[in-house]
Amino acid sequence: MAQAFDIVSRITERSGQLRLAEQKVAEAILSDLSFAASASIGELAQKAGVSLASVTRFAKAMGCRDVREFKFMLAQAVAVGQRFFDGAKAMTATRPPELADVVYNDIHAVLEVNRALLNPDALLRAAELLRDARMIYCFGMGGGSTMMSDEARYRLVRLGRPVATYHDALLQRMVAATLDKKDVLLVFSTTGNVPELLTNCEVAKEYGVKMVGITALGSPLAGMVDVLLPIKALETDFIFKPSSSRYAMMMTLDMLVLELALLQKDRSQEQLRRLKYALDMHRGGGDRQPLGD
Repeated sequence: MAQAFDIVSRITERSGQLRLAEQKVAEAILSDLSFAASASIGELAQKAGVSLASVTRFAKAMGCRDVREFKFMLAQAVAVGQRFFDGAKAMTATRPPELADVVYNDIHAVLEVNRALLNPDALLRAAELLRDARMIYCFGMGGGSTMMSDEARYRLVRLGRPVATYHDALLQRMVAATLDKKDVLLVFSTTGNVPELLTNCEVAKEYGVKMVGITALGSPLAGMVDVLLPIKALETDFIFKPSSSRYAMMMTLDMLVLELALLQKDRSQEQLRRLKYALDMHRGGGDRQPLGD
């Protein structure tokens, strides 16, 4: 089997450079990917109005050994990304303000589901680990998880906790190798199934580092951490809308930081008072302005 590549993108990029008969094959495939993935070579040739030989030449022009390998790769692409091929068809007529309702309702739905997953005992155990840690390291990779790991750093430093964030896989691995039992690793992952992140957490685990995971219930990462704060993503077929999963992580993080603030109430109060004083001296403003901007 040849090295895997995005066959759909390759068809799109190369089709204009092919002979006319092979361009017809490309057009037939792109017009119905599901059919092309399951059709026989004869059915595909018939749909495109070309000979069997043209289908074979097309497959080789795409970098495949034969039609069988081409169909295998096409079937993989369709299986992995079906909703990105046809999932948005039902939404084509949607226009504001309906789009705002779609986004709002998805956020509301994911918050409702994840509210039910909040476990007070787990939140308390996680907050105690953060309170007692010599140093807190926040790991996240990808879009929402990266953003949330940075958010954790911004939130924890306000409570006077020593904290650092790492997103790069190699840096995470290097940092993980320097930790010990006095440190805590706070890990964010929507899926809990990012190979590099899992490997780096394994390194930290070898040195006895305690881990708190904000991740999917039942995921590989969930099985590794000492305290699990589970989240559930609710993805829809409307592929153009940003994922609502980050709201699930944000709510869980908010609850974790609140729990920590209450555990060290006197210290938290003084830290927050200092922040408010420093900000008001800098920008002015009323008593109800947020501690930030």
